Amino acid sequence: MGPTASGKSLVAEWLADRIDAQLISADAFMVYRGLDIGTNKPLKKDRYEGLDLLDLHESYGVGAFVSWAVPLLENLWEQERNVVVVGGTGLYIRALFDGWSGMHAPPDPELRGALEAQLATRGLESLVQDLLERDPETPVDLRNPVRVRRALEKLASPPPVPAPALPAFQKMKIGIRVDVDRLNRYIAARAVQMIELGWREEVENLGKNGAVDDLPAMRAIGYSSMIRWIRGEFTRDEAIEEVVRLTRQYAKRQRTWLRREEGLVWLSENGPIEKMSGPLQAELEAIFLLGKK
Repeated sequence: MGPTASGKSLVAEWLADRIDAQLISADAFMVYRGLDIGTNKPLKKDRYEGLDLLDLHESYGVGAFVSWAVPLLENLWEQERNVVVVGGTGLYIRALFDGWSGMHAPPDPELRGALEAQLATRGLESLVQDLLERDPETPVDLRNPVRVRRALEKLASPPPVPAPALPAFQKMKIGIRVDVDRLNRYIAARAVQMIELGWREEVENLGKNGAVDDLPAMRAIGYSSMIRWIRGEFTRDEAIEEVVRLTRQYAKRQRTWLRREEGLVWLSENGPIEKMSGPLQAELEAIFLLGKK
């Protein structure tokens, strides 16, 4: 677990190699087919479960993730496989590991970030339309963007139910700690890199078969910015600036959320990580007893 751009996938893949583990993605938007560049989807997709499960119009949430993940974990348990769950949607990992006991904690930062981005780029009317489609008789003041957003967050959160019956894996949650200034630089550099890799073209291709603005998948941070650039509402630099701003705000919310995560073992080594450093390898090996016996 860790903020966006902190190197979670690299650490997870390294660890999976060391313990011969199946990688499982716990990301709310990597489940969508076609959302590759903007979600920073892993290049080696065949190593992961949980990628490219849905079409853009399909809805997805924490309940759907847990319902999908539990049978998969049961199957991996029967195969005596180790598992590494990795992703930026911390609420998914919390629900899977700890059940629904924490569901009344602060809202998932990714969901809040997506709703705030939707408000900023498409206006209150867009949020109101989403709310009325899901709860036509809502008593919420539809002129109040904060209350509309909170109502949507509440609808997206599952009711408290018993924890899922997971196999008897030995579970551990690991967090990557990142210097804020360094992370902000990486976020800015990554936004430019994703543009150069063809993010705009990705969104143009998604829209060839019809409008994609109102689809659930388009709540992923940055996709509305690409749409506005395509329409001529933004220049390239303005699109990048908005992506960076929204991503940094999201990372800040993630850091706040993760500080409240119970049982999280923080790695002392600072990231992001292009190459697994010796100290970090040693720390992970100590945690998982992978070093010399």
